[in-house]
Amino acid sequence: MQMETFHWKKNQILAEDYIVQADQAQTLFPYHFGNSDDWQSRVQWLERSNHPLIADRGLLVEVLRAYNERIGNSQAALDQVAALADKKALAVVGGQQAGLFGGSLLVLYKAITLIQSARQWSAKLARPVVPVFWIAGEDHDFDEVNHIYTLTQAQQIDKIKIDHPTGIRTSVSKLPIAPETWREALEALDQSLMDTEFKASLLAKLEQAVVGGASLSDAFARWMAVIFGEYGLVLIDSDEPALRALESSMFEQIVLQNEALTASLLKSQDEVKQAGYQVQADVAEDGANIFVFAGGQRLLLRREGELFTDKKNDFLYTKEQLHDIAVTTPEQLSNNVMTRPLMQEFLFPVLATVLGPGEIAYWALTKQAFEQFGMKMPIIVPRLEFTLIEGTVQKQMNKYDIALEDVLERFEEKKQAWLDAQDTLQLNERFDAAKKDFRESYAPLVESLAAINPGVKKLGDTNLLKILEQIDYLQNKAGDAYKTQFDAALRQLERIRLTILPLAKPQERVYNGCAYMNRYGNDWLRNLVETSIPVDGLHRVYYL
Repeated sequence: MQMETFHWKKNQILAEDYIVQADQAQTLFPYHFGNSDDWQSRVQWLERSNHPLIADRGLLVEVLRAYNERIGNSQAALDQVAALADKKALAVVGGQQAGLFGGSLLVLYKAITLIQSARQWSAKLARPVVPVFWIAGEDHDFDEVNHIYTLTQAQQIDKIKIDHPTGIRTSVSKLPIAPETWREALEALDQSLMDTEFKASLLAKLEQAVVGGASLSDAFARWMAVIFGEYGLVLIDSDEPALRALESSMFEQIVLQNEALTASLLKSQDEVKQAGYQVQADVAEDGANIFVFAGGQRLLLRREGELFTDKKNDFLYTKEQLHDIAVTTPEQLSNNVMTRPLMQEFLFPVLATVLGPGEIAYWALTKQAFEQFGMKMPIIVPRLEFTLIEGTVQKQMNKYDIALEDVLERFEEKKQAWLDAQDTLQLNERFDAAKKDFRESYAPLVESLAAINPGVKKLGDTNLLKILEQIDYLQNKAGDAYKTQFDAALRQLERIRLTILPLAKPQERVYNGCAYMNRYGNDWLRNLVETSIPVDGLHRVYYL
């Protein structure tokens, strides 16, 4: 496996500073993933922590077992679920929305980071450490997860999507997708993928994942189980009704301590600003930081005096009514981006959580909220990052002397420099010289015409400009004709750009993994899972 590291600077300055342990960032987090002592400290804190806001471990294991059996997860994953029953067992947890056909590549990399971190620290601590993937099925942003992108043989970026089945703003997990919709999406993927020895098997497995009019969340869970189940990855949908029942007591406290929760978030927000960073998510002073399912929709609540209400004031609740919902029908509630970390901590013995750069930035807003509920923010592990470079693309990069950094920072300049180097006729220089010579010899002649007649001088000026325009026209046409000699090269250069920076974004945020599984099978994924890769916040280029 050929791989090299690259420092791809994060868009989130706070995440970048956290990874390199900058002083101003370290004050916002209780631990750092790079310090072995912090891992030991986290274990000790979990062992001596005796606060009441901890889910029943036995009931949690039952919920996890039932869910993972339902999605067809492997025996290795079920063994990890059983291992969690051990009071000494810990968990490494991370999550993502339920994307179509697995979503973008970064989802796979997050799962790999979970598996690797759990395996590493289980060995170091000599105790069970279980990798848990938290599927954000409660999320209602359907347009964010209903599509994938693939790069076709014609070097077009194809978008494959499914339409919202109802148009109602509710959780993705509550939206079954019709069998014919799934069939159309699979056919579109089939058309987009090249024919290979792996294609039939890949499509057959995907078809099994969507059978029965599955929701995006169910299909995602089944597919992730197919890919990572053998490595013991435990999956859970945040919107699973049985899990909601287990969350009841935490929802109670979120309701009862709601004003204090907001105050703690605002305090952390001020700390983030004082440290010199922009906040990733604004904390509203009247925000309740929980959603309610009402009228068939998922609605974010806010406080209005003594009441809790949605944005349009269609639904009103007293604190007592909302507390009653938390006790009797907790499936009517769901977390927002600020309370999900707290719920995760309530449910699992979280040794560490795996996050992307944006997530690291908004988790900084939760430090005081953890403390408000007698908890402590876990160790934050930055997700592994990769760019996949196929062998042909690698050869082309070597051929044109283009590095990853060139694509990110100066691609057009490098491309033009290569084209200029091929210009043995030096067309631009010769045309420019011809225009200069013409102007120098013709302009004085035109100027002298003024002595004859001003009208003739004006005609001469116009004539001069027209001749220069015609030379420019010929220069452009000659340049275009010359470039056609390099059409193949230009296509290869464009393939490099589309591989590394599609839609002006990192590859891992755009492309879906199925295209790579279709071309190369699963060996490349297996290598990433089974090869020990340091978690250091660096980006890795993986040559296929």
